Amino acid sequence: MTDYKIEAAKAALSLIKTGQTIGLGAGSTVAHLINLISQKTDLADSLIFTSSSFKTTSNLLEHGLRVQSPAQLKHLDVYFDGCDQFDKELNALKSGGGIHTTEKILASMANEFILMGDEGKFAEQLDTTYPLVIEVLPQAIQVVLLRLATDHPQAKVNLRMSTQKDGAVISENGNLLADIHFDKTIAPDILNIQIKMIPGIVDHSLFYRMATKAVIAGDKGIRTIYPNYNT
Repeated sequence: MTDYKIEAAKAALSLIKTGQTIGLGAGSTVAHLINLISQKTDLADSLIFTSSSFKTTSNLLEHGLRVQSPAQLKHLDVYFDGCDQFDKELNALKSGGGIHTTEKILASMANEFILMGDEGKFAEQLDTTYPLVIEVLPQAIQVVLLRLATDHPQAKVNLRMSTQKDGAVISENGNLLADIHFDKTIAPDILNIQIKMIPGIVDHSLFYRMATKAVIAGDKGIRTIYPNYNT
């Protein structure tokens, strides 16, 4: 059986040029891409990498690749990442890892932000399958929860709790994470601004009009999708 994530990673590999500075997110497709890059020694030796993910950074180092902290860089040639779902405008939801704040910083630094994955990630419009994740300053958690309950009374907001220790999940920035499960679809342009403008929310996991292309694999092979803002 064909692993479409590997096929998407192979397509992404063909987009990397010698001497580039590459940003990487998290997930299995990113892991496949790292493995493929490491097999091309001449290319790999010419590249500099950075990542928003502890796991990805560890993977890069294990493969002997050159890594720099995001804080050391001002610019990326390309940023690759997966997502849970994206639409025809390439608005993407990244709801799993809870590292979206740093991921957005890296995406904004790049000439190109390329989504990767299998064809099941694509939907004509984003729906309510996946939650919107918010990163919240600890001192603002109660006021943020109250504001969300007032603005979206039918939505369910769950603070992420740790399964490995007592207490809440803490982001790499020392903040809290919460999942918002909406009862209905909200237009991405409205959602993007409405949630981010709540005082105390650092950022959310909707990547609104940030990606420049998506490379996905499926039964019909590789597809490259560009944002469609007209229909």
